[in-house]
Amino acid sequence: MSEEYEDARARLQPHVTSAPTTSTEARTEPEVSHHRPALAILALAVGGFTIGTTEFMTMGVLPEVAKGVDVSVPAAGHVISAYAIGVVVGVPILAFFGAAVPRRAMLVGLMAAYAAFNLLSAVAPTFEVLTLARFLDGLPHGAYFGVASLVAASLVTPERRGRAIASVMLGLSVANVVGVPLATFLGQQVGWRSTYLLGGLLALVTVGLVLAAVPSVPGAAEASGRKEAGEFFGSLQVWLTMAVGAVGFGGMFAVYSYIAKTVTVVGGLDRGTVPFFVLALGLGMVAGTWLAGELAAWSVFRSLLLSGSIGIVLMLVYYVAAPHGWLLLPVAFLVTATGSVLVVNLQLRLMDVAGGAVTLGAAMNHAALNIANALGAWLGGLVIAAGHGYRAPALVGAALATVGTAILLVSALTHRRAMAGTPAAAVPAER
Repeated sequence: MSEEYEDARARLQPHVTSAPTTSTEARTEPEVSHHRPALAILALAVGGFTIGTTEFMTMGVLPEVAKGVDVSVPAAGHVISAYAIGVVVGVPILAFFGAAVPRRAMLVGLMAAYAAFNLLSAVAPTFEVLTLARFLDGLPHGAYFGVASLVAASLVTPERRGRAIASVMLGLSVANVVGVPLATFLGQQVGWRSTYLLGGLLALVTVGLVLAAVPSVPGAAEASGRKEAGEFFGSLQVWLTMAVGAVGFGGMFAVYSYIAKTVTVVGGLDRGTVPFFVLALGLGMVAGTWLAGELAAWSVFRSLLLSGSIGIVLMLVYYVAAPHGWLLLPVAFLVTATGSVLVVNLQLRLMDVAGGAVTLGAAMNHAALNIANALGAWLGGLVIAAGHGYRAPALVGAALATVGTAILLVSALTHRRAMAGTPAAAVPAER
């Protein structure tokens, strides 16, 4: 990260110590005195696990959802898009309305709302009510991860902040390996409504853990969402970077959203095999997240370009492998592994180009990626409804990955032109 980013992040950290400190002390002491920070971070990670499980479990039981609310599978895919749109709409809560709210109260409120809307999903009598419930359930998603990251960072010494934030995000990765396959199995055996009931119960558990383990952390009374938004949205590089995520990452969701039908209808396998494919997708995310950190040390930009290019090829391989049953399993793993490299390094790049608005930058990454979620699921549903079959979304994914990579190249060209006309010290180097 650039020194400018580190300085900006330091300015955005809420001041929560009661006694004045020197600048040296401020950089070496935890900002919150708490005798069991590991338990607090674990509680926050459980929230990440809850959100990760709930966000992706619909994809594994989509046929059951469609049958339960009496719509086609492509139409049922719109409930996935509704959740993603909810995330996009809900992200500004963090920057504009939540900055001055006490952090623990904010976390409890967000997760309580998450529980309520999951329970509403579980009892939704019609497709329309279910779609509305999924939209509402998406609202707390991005804000929770933003606030949880700030709290986790405040619980430890500065040199351990990155590890603390990564621990919170680990809950999301573990969800795709453990939570989503189990929820898929539960939904197939007990009924799709049980998956949303599970999501609601996990959210209530998170509320209890946060109240028990997370210390009271004041909000940033001097924070200005308007000022941060002006700096953030006034940057061309910010818009280009978000566009890479919103379009390029959509390919993964185009195939993930319809994995159940691809495995059973195209691949000819029993529906009981679907959890294994969902597990492969989750393991790919974990592997890709780890690999992203290694590649970022080499080059953030080159790793983005590499993952985008490989993603195009993998989508075409996915299309070819789909009719061959179990041969699709390793391809599914590689698709999400490559996509996770894109996610993590887009987060780093967005923070680099966000200037002083790093909090909004972190939150808006979730918005961009959930636009990708909505776009991929919607376009995948369109080609299926047009009669092109359940493997056709892979071709949509290849097209989206191609467009995303092209936008990334435009970003690089724009950056180089800016460097050519600006003193080197004023424009951070592409890396």
